[in-house]
Amino acid sequence: MTFIDVHTAYGYDDLPRLMSLMTGDEKHGPAATSTLDVLWVLYDRVLRVSPEAVGDVDRDRFLLSKGHGPMAYYAVLAAKGFFPESLLAGFGAYDSPLGHHPDRVLVPGVEISSGSLGHGLPLGVGSALGLRARGLSGAAVWVLIGDAELDEGSNHEAIAYAGAVGLERLHTVVVDNASASHVRPGGIAARFEAAGWSTATVDGRDHQALYEAYTAPHAGRPRAVVAQVEAKV
Repeated sequence: MTFIDVHTAYGYDDLPRLMSLMTGDEKHGPAATSTLDVLWVLYDRVLRVSPEAVGDVDRDRFLLSKGHGPMAYYAVLAAKGFFPESLLAGFGAYDSPLGHHPDRVLVPGVEISSGSLGHGLPLGVGSALGLRARGLSGAAVWVLIGDAELDEGSNHEAIAYAGAVGLERLHTVVVDNASASHVRPGGIAARFEAAGWSTATVDGRDHQALYEAYTAPHAGRPRAVVAQVEAKV
């Protein structure tokens, strides 16, 4: 599918309006709004990817594991020119590429089709291993997961393996909006630290704190940033 559009410059202040164009999945509104700031800082200041470079082998890869409620993701992709704003109003419609779960075949810039909890981080591990095997040391892999996804055993296996093999180019952002069903002694970061990850826990609405956590050095270890947020409804 090819999109032709005159790219308009958007900023963070445009995101609420862009999100307001998407209706019909209000039950996942908090899941979307809780990710808005972490996504914006990644795409605006960190990720080395653009609409013109979605096929470059050396691009950074962003994998949205928290694929339910993707409205914030779509708003950020539109703001960054991956597809035109005009598509947002059709969100969830039968003939729209913007489904209730993102589809990597239909949406430019989307790396994985997601929505089932617990499979994004294992895919991120595989992506990082593949890049390592190909000698692409510049490309980074970023995975965004929700705190409740840590109830899934697949994530615990991925966390343990990535730490053991030192996947330095793998980064995980855990959006912690207190929706998990199990309490973890020491908090979420402690689970990653026990497996050998470098970690930081920050305010998920503080853009500078997010940027500093995203870009902190972590030689020889994967990186996990826990972004604590109070979901907006």
